[in-house]
Amino acid sequence: MMWRPRVGLLGGTFDPIHNGHIAAARAAQQALALDVVRFIPSARPPHRAGSPRASEYHRLEMIRVAVADAATSDDQVRWEVSDLELRRDGLSYTYDTLSALHAEGLSALQIFFIIGADAFSEIATWYRYPEVLDFVNFAVVARPGMTNDMLRNLLPSLAERLAGLSQIAQSTEPRVVLIDANTPDVSSTDIRHRAARGESLTGLVPSPIAAYIAHHLLYRDAPDAPTAPRPFGPPDAPVGK
Repeated sequence: MMWRPRVGLLGGTFDPIHNGHIAAARAAQQALALDVVRFIPSARPPHRAGSPRASEYHRLEMIRVAVADAATSDDQVRWEVSDLELRRDGLSYTYDTLSALHAEGLSALQIFFIIGADAFSEIATWYRYPEVLDFVNFAVVARPGMTNDMLRNLLPSLAERLAGLSQIAQSTEPRVVLIDANTPDVSSTDIRHRAARGESLTGLVPSPIAAYIAHHLLYRDAPDAPTAPRPFGPPDAPVGK
């Protein structure tokens, strides 16, 4: 079988990016020997009421800061940032994102959509389920309160799609890989509330992100009140290390 570069995609609101996201990216990259992980912030997440609290510009910049910080501390990290969903109108559906990537020649790569087990437990509610699982492999990382064994019991209909790490290289069909990892119990909602009160974010986000939030006074208004979409600015090409 011809070797194909392995690329991980990590989507989310990233409002803000935090240590749970960082840990999931590291766990997936190490377990699957990913050549690169690409962070894709969503513009208008369909499962979230109201708009993200930070503007699209600030959320994208915080990811860039976190990616640069990770690369500085670990030269094995190969992470990128993409504004693909920020440049697209409408709700940010994963199905549409994966469809767009397919149109750009996705078949030349082996793709893994990285997601926490808690979020994947609700996969049946996603737009165009189960077709969304037919585009790429899904790399499901265990989260506090949602182990992989719990996930298997919750989603028995996906049993045939589940694959071990050793099976991925031989598989020609998209599979769901369960990755055991100790990821921190961090919540973006809690971080926003702490930032609104001016409390320390130590241990919750990388230190450069805490500094960025403080410098720009992010989340200092009511942290989860509905707001109108904020301006993003000119589109940016994917950037990385």
